Amino acid sequence: MKTARTKICLIIGDPVSHSLSPLMHNTAYEAVGLGEEFVYLAAQVKVEKIKETVEAVRTLGIRGLTCTVPHKTAVILYLDMVDETAQKIGAVNTIVNDQGHLIGYNTDWIGAITPLKQRGDLRGKNVLVIGAGGAARAIVYGLMHEKAHVTIVNRTAERARALADEFHCLWIDNASNDFISSQDIIINATSIGMHPHIVEVPIQTCSIHRAQILMDIVYVPHETEFLRQGKSKGATIIYGVEMLLHQGIAQFELYTGVPAPVDTMSETLKNALHI
Repeated sequence: MKTARTKICLIIGDPVSHSLSPLMHNTAYEAVGLGEEFVYLAAQVKVEKIKETVEAVRTLGIRGLTCTVPHKTAVILYLDMVDETAQKIGAVNTIVNDQGHLIGYNTDWIGAITPLKQRGDLRGKNVLVIGAGGAARAIVYGLMHEKAHVTIVNRTAERARALADEFHCLWIDNASNDFISSQDIIINATSIGMHPHIVEVPIQTCSIHRAQILMDIVYVPHETEFLRQGKSKGATIIYGVEMLLHQGIAQFELYTGVPAPVDTMSETLKNALHI
């Protein structure tokens, strides 16, 4: 039962109605006996309203704020503190309200790197990252931390170049079939593949092969067209739900201060996506 002492955590985004984070976190609260102490909600917020939203978090005493697209960089300006890793990434997806003091963190890089490392060592691997937004920043940071060889491609080449310059990696303005074939890992860090663009792919897939790993940050639909085509060619597939799970585990622990019920969170997501 929720009471006047129940702490609110909130995910904001535009869009946000597809998010499985409320289901994942609320089920996890119940699993560890925190069902009366925490509740996790969602709100659609336009990026031009981010300042007012952060002020409301402080005013209302909201315990945790999760930021998804397009708020991960815009929110930084209005925080009291950003931890060292999130500063290096230049994007925040998790905000903890410590008695009115708002601290920004980034758990996206943990969400991406954990499932990648479960498939093998990243050191020296050639990795193509598609995108240059907040999620891409976190992924590039994690890959560089693991000593991978990273190349960025983005619809707007100037943004790819700026991100590559910042993280001291490479960028290209167009991924040729030969280049795609030469990569060990290809990661879609854009919203391409999400509704209403579910039939689109972020790059051409004709040169993808079975020796490669393909990862997508999109988790609704569970199997994007990009991953479906890669799977048909025998590539190893990492679904977006894995990133959601692992970033959520770290986030849960920042919000509550207790170990996350990993198995419960994983099963909740699998059931929700019918996998």
